[in-house]
Amino acid sequence: MGLNIQFFNIIRNEVERALGKTKSSPMSRYQSAKKAYQTQRGIRRTLRDSLFLVTGVLSAGFGLKGFLIPNGFIDGGVMGISLLTNIETGFSLAALIILINLPFILLGWKQISPTFGLKSIVAISLLAFVVVVIPYPVITNDKLLISVFGGFFLGAGIGLTIRGGGVIDGTEILAIYLNRKSSLSVGDFILLFNIVIFFVAAYLLTIETALYSILIYLAASKTVDFILEGIEEFTGVTIISARNQEIANMIRQKLRWGLTIYSGKRGYGKSGENYPTEIIFTVTTRLEISRLNSEIEKIDPNAFIVMQSIKDTRGGMLKKRPLK
Repeated sequence: MGLNIQFFNIIRNEVERALGKTKSSPMSRYQSAKKAYQTQRGIRRTLRDSLFLVTGVLSAGFGLKGFLIPNGFIDGGVMGISLLTNIETGFSLAALIILINLPFILLGWKQISPTFGLKSIVAISLLAFVVVVIPYPVITNDKLLISVFGGFFLGAGIGLTIRGGGVIDGTEILAIYLNRKSSLSVGDFILLFNIVIFFVAAYLLTIETALYSILIYLAASKTVDFILEGIEEFTGVTIISARNQEIANMIRQKLRWGLTIYSGKRGYGKSGENYPTEIIFTVTTRLEISRLNSEIEKIDPNAFIVMQSIKDTRGGMLKKRPLK
C-alpha cells in the first residue's frame, strides 16, 4: 500500500511539473526574477542606444546637407576627408563615408568590441542613407552661421552616436589604437591629423574655406564634449582634516551627498613623523564646489582639500546627467 502511495505521488509530481503547477523554490523564483529584470534592462538599453544612434544620424545629416555640403565647407577627421574628396572628385559622399570609415570600423571591431563595430556599421550606413534620401533644406549662405551651426549639428550627431555605443567618424578609433603603439596621446594624434587635413584643404580649396572649416571643427568638438560630459562636469574632492568626522557628518546630513572614508597616514616636518588619519572622498559637480568649500571652511579652515576633474561616474548617491 505504501509503495502504491509513493508511486502515485511520483506520478502526480510529474504531471504537475508538466502542467507548470509545481511550486518553485525561493532560489528558483529569485533566479527567474533576476533573469527577467536583466532582460528588461537589456531591452531598455537597446532602445535607448537605438534612439541615440538614429537621432545622432539625423542631426549629422542635417549639419551636412543643411549647412556644409551646399557651401563647400569641410570638417575635421574622417568626415573632413570624405567631404574634401567629394568636393575635389565629385564621387558620391555617401559611398565615401562608408568606404573611408570602413577600415577604422574594422579596427574598432577588433580593438574595442564586435558590438561597437556592429553599431558603428549601422550608424555609418544610416548616415549614408540619410545623405542620399532625405531632402534637408539649405538653411543659410552666411559663412559664419554655417561654421557655427553646421559644426553644432554635426557635433551633436557625433556625440549622440557615441552615446549610443557607436561612431560615425572613425578618427578616434585610429587615435586610440596608435596611442597604444606610441607615446602620442589620443588628443595629440587627433590634433595632428586635423592639422594635416586643414593644410590640404587650404591648398586644394582656399585659405578662407580652410579657416571657416577650422571653426566648424571647433564648434563640433565643443558640442561633442558637451553631449558626452554635460554641463555638470563632475569633480572628485579629497579632504584631509583633524575634524574629519564633523566634515563627514556635514556632507551626509546637510548636503546629503554620498562619500567614502578610507584610512591613511599623515606625515610632515623634518622628523618625518606620521600618524593615522581618515581621508574623505566625495564627488560633486563644479556648480556645487563653492558650497562645499564654504561648509568646510566653517568647520576647519585649515583642512587640506584636493580636487580633480572626473569625466564620468556610475552608481552611488549622485545625480545622473540628462542623457545618461
